[in-house]
Amino acid sequence: MDQVLAIQKVKEKIRKVLDDGSYDSGEKMASFLREIDNDLEVFLAQGIDFKIVVDALDDSIFITDKDGVCLYVNPAHQRNTTILPEEVIGRRVSDIVEDGTLFTGGATLDVLKTQKKVFRLSTVQKTSPPSVGYAVGVPIFDQNGSLHQVVVSSRPILTLQSLQEDFGKFLAEANALDKSRENVRILESTENSKRLVGSSYSLQKVWNTIKMAAPTDATVLITGESGVGKEVVADEIYRLSSRSDKTFVKVNCASIPANLLESELFGYEKGAFSGASSSGKQGLFEMANGGTLLLDEIGDMSMDLQVKLLRAIQNKEITRVGGTKPIKLDIRIIAATNSDLKRKIAEGAFRQDLYYRLNVIPIHIPPLRERLNDLDDLCRHFVKYFTEKHGRPFTLTDDQLAIMKQYTWPGNIRELENVIEYLTICASGTKEVADEMLRGLLDISQGDETVTSTGTLSQSMENYEKSLIESVLRDSSSLRDAGAKLGVNASTISRKIKQYGIDYPGAK
Repeated sequence: MDQVLAIQKVKEKIRKVLDDGSYDSGEKMASFLREIDNDLEVFLAQGIDFKIVVDALDDSIFITDKDGVCLYVNPAHQRNTTILPEEVIGRRVSDIVEDGTLFTGGATLDVLKTQKKVFRLSTVQKTSPPSVGYAVGVPIFDQNGSLHQVVVSSRPILTLQSLQEDFGKFLAEANALDKSRENVRILESTENSKRLVGSSYSLQKVWNTIKMAAPTDATVLITGESGVGKEVVADEIYRLSSRSDKTFVKVNCASIPANLLESELFGYEKGAFSGASSSGKQGLFEMANGGTLLLDEIGDMSMDLQVKLLRAIQNKEITRVGGTKPIKLDIRIIAATNSDLKRKIAEGAFRQDLYYRLNVIPIHIPPLRERLNDLDDLCRHFVKYFTEKHGRPFTLTDDQLAIMKQYTWPGNIRELENVIEYLTICASGTKEVADEMLRGLLDISQGDETVTSTGTLSQSMENYEKSLIESVLRDSSSLRDAGAKLGVNASTISRKIKQYGIDYPGAK
C-alpha cells in the first residue's frame, strides 16, 4: 500500500466521523477504531522511517521551510561542517549567510528564489581552514503546488578526492579539475582589476624589471612570501606584453593532486586510461598556445613532473598522456613561488636544471614590512576600492596610518586588504573607526613602539569583536539597542554573546 494513500485513508475516516457523526453507537465506534488500527498496522509494516534513514546518511541534510528558516539538520551535517544544530535551527538562511561565520554560498537561497533544483558550491567558514563543499538544493511543493520546504544535501569537496584511487572514474565522473575552478583561470582580456601600487625604491626596482622583461618572451620567475602580490606582478607582465591580446592561463600547481597534474598540463589521448574521454582532452599548455601560462606555486611540483616540464620548456613541445605525437607550442612561461628554491635544490626536492630554465628573469617582491613607504598608497587604494564595493564611506586618519606602520604585516598585502575591508564594513557609514578598534584588530597595545605578530588576523578580529560587544553592552539598554549601535540585529548580538561567553544576563 502506498504510504501517502494509507495516511490519507485514515484521515478521511476520521474526518467522516467528525463531519457527520455517523458512528454514534459504541459498537460502530469500536468497529471504526479497529479499521484505523488495521490501516496503521499495514502502514507501519510497509512504511519506512525516513528520519532514521536520513540520520544515517553520510551526506549533510539541511531542511528549511518556505521562508528559509532552518527546520532540521542531520548528524552528518555536524560531522562534515562542525556546525552545531542549535547554531542554525530556527534561523533564516539569509541571516546565516550574511553573518558569514558559519557558511556562505550554498543552494537554499537560490531554490527559494527560483523554486527549481540547483547545484552550488558552499564554503564552511567555521572549519579551520574554511572548507568547500558542493550542495544540491531541491524544492518540495505541497498538494496545491506551493513551495513547502527546501531540502539541501551537501558533501565536502574533500570526499571527492577519495576517487583518486580510480583515476579514470575521478576524471570522467567527478570532473573535479574543471577549468572553472580557482586553481585554473583562463583570461582573454588585458583588463585586470588589480595593479601594483606604491612608490618605494624596492617596488620601483620591480617595476623596472617588469617593463624590461614584459615585451620579450623570456621566462620569468617571481618569488616572494605569501600575500606579497606575485600574481599581480604576473598580470602586469602579461598586460604589457605583446601577447596581451592572447589567452592567459593561470594554474596553481599546489591545488591539483600530483597524480592528476600531468594530464591537466599536457592533456591525454583517447583510451589513455580507464574512463578517459573518447575524444581525448586538451591540456593547459595547449590552451595557452600563442599566449601566456602562469605556473603558480611551482616549488610544490613533484620531481617526476619537473622532468617533463623541463623537457617541454627546452623543446617547446609537449606530448599528451598516452600519446606519441609531439605538439609544438609557442608559449610565454611565467612561474611563481613562495618557496626557497635554492634550499629545495640543496635538499633534493627541486631540479637545478629546471631552476635555471625558469630563472631567466628573476623578480623578487619584498614583503610589506620592508617597504612600509608604500603603505599609505596601498591603504588609499584599498579604501577607495572597498568604499565603492560596499557603498560605505570610510577614511583612515594620519594617526591610524602611523599605527598601521607599527605592525609587521606577516600576511603582507593580502592581510592589509582584509583589514581595510573589515574596517570599511565596521565603520557602518560613520566614515571613521576608533583608534582602539584598529589597535585591537592588529593586537597593538597603547603606546607600543614596536609590534610583533601574536596570533592570526582572525584571532585578533575575534578578540577585538568580543571587547567591542562587551563595551557596547555596558552602555546599552537592551540587545536591540546594542545591535542598533553596532549595525546588526539583536539575534546576532545574542549569538555573539554565547559564542564568546560574554556575561550578559539579558541574552536570550
